[in-house]
Amino acid sequence: MGQIVLAAKISHVPSIMISERKGPLEGKRAAAIQALREIGKRARVRGADTFLVFDTHWISNFGCHMNANARHHGVYTSHEAPHMIQNMSYDYPGDPELADVIAAEASRRGLQVLAHKVDTLPLEYGTIVPMHYMNEGSWARVLSVAAPIFASVEENRTFGAACAAAIAASNRKVAVLASGSMSHKLVANEQVGDGQWEQIGSEFNRQVDMRVLDLWKERRYAEFVRMLPEYSAKCNGEALMADTHMMFGMLGWDGYKGETELLCPYFPSSGSGQIMAEYHL
Repeated sequence: MGQIVLAAKISHVPSIMISERKGPLEGKRAAAIQALREIGKRARVRGADTFLVFDTHWISNFGCHMNANARHHGVYTSHEAPHMIQNMSYDYPGDPELADVIAAEASRRGLQVLAHKVDTLPLEYGTIVPMHYMNEGSWARVLSVAAPIFASVEENRTFGAACAAAIAASNRKVAVLASGSMSHKLVANEQVGDGQWEQIGSEFNRQVDMRVLDLWKERRYAEFVRMLPEYSAKCNGEALMADTHMMFGMLGWDGYKGETELLCPYFPSSGSGQIMAEYHL
């Protein structure tokens, strides 16, 4: 029997890596970096052998897609922000076997799911950035899932539930990551500069983010999932928060009762709202 050993909502913003360089942001993401490393440490201590990453930076138009390559390796430069992330080497084992089990289970539930084994399909930075801190030495496999931008909340919820069932039927111990922001109203281009890193794009969005964190801390998940469709749309969710829909589908949706542990303070980055949190199982 397989097992989900860790579930977490995480950030992948470029400012995390930029804060390790000389400049005005130096050191300002230390708490976020420590949180990513702590999540990786917890996953390793609990015997995880695979990271399953719901990656909102890999956006797909149609269907649900997984990068099921047996090995992920390359040198990555962000097409979106090449001045922020460039020439970043990565090399991780993949998990085509688990991908096939998830695809089969999701297909049984009526979803169109493809597990791709294509050497030229790279990882995106919603996976690469957290793996840089969590998976040093490439000790765990990596299975990345795209965010289907035109999928409904219910489709994403169903996919998350399929992941849970497939993992339980496998022989894997899996750490599952929802890699994406909370609210995601980015600053306008004319506002870009050294001060952008500490801005939130909308006070309304910040207030809703704070309310969501309160609901999580108070374990009021039934209320949270009822507001999730509107939250995803009205607060400019990254990839419409597909990662969060999948995560809560995997956790049991409104049936989830566990503790949410915040692993770093909430922080804005270029207008978006960011958090690192573990959902205890």
